[in-house]
Amino acid sequence: MKKITILLGLVLILVISACSAPAAPGQNTSAGQVSAPVRSISVNGSGQVTMNPDLAYINIGVQSQSEQVAEALAENNEKAQSVATSLRELGIEDKDIQTSSFNIFPQQNYGPEGQVTSTTYVVNNTVNVTVRDLQLMGRLLDVVVSTGANSINGVTFDVQDKSQAVAEARRLAVESARSQAEEMAQTAGVTLGELQTMSVYSSQPSVFSYDAKGGMGMNAGQVPVSAGQLIIQVEVSATYFIQ
Repeated sequence: MKKITILLGLVLILVISACSAPAAPGQNTSAGQVSAPVRSISVNGSGQVTMNPDLAYINIGVQSQSEQVAEALAENNEKAQSVATSLRELGIEDKDIQTSSFNIFPQQNYGPEGQVTSTTYVVNNTVNVTVRDLQLMGRLLDVVVSTGANSINGVTFDVQDKSQAVAEARRLAVESARSQAEEMAQTAGVTLGELQTMSVYSSQPSVFSYDAKGGMGMNAGQVPVSAGQLIIQVEVSATYFIQ
């Protein structure tokens, strides 16, 4: 009787262990049925919108040099003031003229044998200017150069409000992703299901420039500048269920 009791206890333990064992991958623990793997389609969509810039940023510099630091500074101040006055006369507001750097440094001059022959003091005064009327661009560049600016480090175009363009590019990117997923599903002979995941990526706006002599309506003799078009691009990664 004792041996029979022990055997029955072992059988009971084995039965309980079998019932509580973890289900294998893909197995339904409640019904003991294997579930089908999740099928999906992953796509990338792109949306692009072009805009006409309505802003320009210009980095304008005045550099002066002299063997006397006071003379270099006085000359630079006079030219910088003339440039600032000319900008205001063109309608540029004070809030759109911002000093970005001001530097004074000695520059040594050397003779043929490497000895220092003299020292020249260099003064640099650089301002960032925001231009809100792009029709002024050609005239503005001519005027600042003629009044003392001797360094133009670049012209960057931008759009003040890009929110609607970004929203439109995002919509086009989502539609592009959906269209690709539907096409792939149809080609594969399956039915496209609901959206599973989606990620959106926005790139920095880039400028596509036209011919540098057109687009600004500038007179002959003015610096030729073209604003071109600003490109807003949005990328979308999406995954859809397959029914």
